[in-house]
Amino acid sequence: MNPINMQINSTPLPLTQPDSHPVAKAESGFAKMIKSTIDQATEAEQYSNAAINKLNSGEAKNLHEVMIAVEEADISLKMLVQFRNKALQAYDDIMRLQI
Repeated sequence: MNPINMQINSTPLPLTQPDSHPVAKAESGFAKMIKSTIDQATEAEQYSNAAINKLNSGEAKNLHEVMIAVEEADISLKMLVQFRNKALQAYDDIMRLQI
């Protein structure tokens, strides 16, 4: 009596090769993060420009909503500039490393 029921004609699971390039994964993730950050800043800027145009044409009902949109765009732009500054600083630090 065999407690393990095994199928004789079962096909083995296909083996997947492990990714031998972890740098490629990190590069892809980092690139996606940068692209996402830039896209969010661009979207906030476009939204604030549309809100300003609505305010100029008289379509905007609340001034505070326009101001919030402008401040969100300003904050996202400042964050993007700081992101760039940190990336440049990291690049400079790497270039100064002595081998």
